[in-house]
Amino acid sequence: MEATIPHDQLRHSLQTRLGEARAHTDALFRLVRPEALHDRPILERHRVVFYLGHLEAFDWNLVCREAFKRDSFHEEFDRLFAFGIDPVDASLPADQPSDWPPLPDIATYNQRIRASVDTCLEQAPFAHPKQPALENGTIFHVAIEHRLTHAETLAYMLHHLPVERKIPQPIVPEPPAPPVTPRMVEIPAGRATLGQARSDRSRSFGWDNEFEVHTVEVPSFSIDVYNVTNGQFLEFLRVGGYDDRSLWTESDWEWKSKHGLTHPSFWRRRGQHWYLQNMFAEIPLPLTWPVYTSHAEATAYARWAGKSLPTEAQLHRAAFGTPEGEERTYAWGDDPPDTSRGNFNFHRWDPASVGAYPAGRSAFGVADLIGNGWEWTSTLFEPFQGFQPFPFYPGYSANFFDGQHYVIKGGSARTAACLLRRSFRNWFQPHYPYLYAAFRCVEN
Repeated sequence: MEATIPHDQLRHSLQTRLGEARAHTDALFRLVRPEALHDRPILERHRVVFYLGHLEAFDWNLVCREAFKRDSFHEEFDRLFAFGIDPVDASLPADQPSDWPPLPDIATYNQRIRASVDTCLEQAPFAHPKQPALENGTIFHVAIEHRLTHAETLAYMLHHLPVERKIPQPIVPEPPAPPVTPRMVEIPAGRATLGQARSDRSRSFGWDNEFEVHTVEVPSFSIDVYNVTNGQFLEFLRVGGYDDRSLWTESDWEWKSKHGLTHPSFWRRRGQHWYLQNMFAEIPLPLTWPVYTSHAEATAYARWAGKSLPTEAQLHRAAFGTPEGEERTYAWGDDPPDTSRGNFNFHRWDPASVGAYPAGRSAFGVADLIGNGWEWTSTLFEPFQGFQPFPFYPGYSANFFDGQHYVIKGGSARTAACLLRRSFRNWFQPHYPYLYAAFRCVEN
């Protein structure tokens, strides 16, 4: 976004984007049958009903209460719906459906908040020396991207909700994909420019962990052209990969054994046959789709293959670097994302076969680096040098610089286009198996 954009144009853009983001999350809640709104599809997470109030409570607490100093009309709900859960100590929530407010009360709360947020956006000054959170609409970008991030969180949560508890939706056909042969390509030594410059904040939004920009010199390495597929991972499973302790770290083995894990969380075994749980149906396991796993499972597979997961810098170089030394805005170049480039921006519910989007390949010929599944890295989520937490949201990143989360890059079918920017960083625990997270391997 250019620094010279008129404030009325910026305001209109933010209003439009906020409306679109609300439409995405509203549509997700409508997938859930009313009797299932108090279900807990993922044991480590809140019930669905929490998210029904969380998105609006976040906007209220961030925009209306903190930035505009509005008086609360429901402090109990402001606190109840404020924070999600990211358990790293194996503890599970113990609340009951009866502990949550009636749905009509939540709906009334949400309506009042939306009206208040809309009023704040209509009145917001986008240049205020005493309110840096309002500079260039920063706080509204935060609200929009927070909601879009949760649109993906809700999608994979609802993916784990039994099919009969959801209302089926039309399925976009998978694009045709020619058969591919797993192979690697060598990436020559070169630089990876991670993050974005703080001076660019006037032109583009970024979360606090995306700053400051810096260059990493990356030695040459080889990387899989395609993500590891269900078919490849099935071979790992069949030869006893889940039973070979030498392939797993001590903590990963303890986690796997404690939970009795013998296959990826999206897979189902019926007799001698394997199936995949899609959003609205269970289908025979598509061998050419990327496998979605936890970081622990991906790491074990990589060791079995005699390889490793890429670092954040390696993945960045393979995606955005070029043989000439320049770096691209996206893997395919500088054109904005569209449906020919990859599987992202809510276009499909499920993955597509690896290699189905040749127009999205990187300059080095690596496929599907943006969309069709986040990409696990071996890099711990840590601050870049010069990191400064958002003063209005200090815990967004800093609370997770704990040595227990790994960077993931790229995006999935349910990732919004604005989150596909080069500097965006996502992160998760190694023992969280519910994500739309794929992986590929490297050889150094």
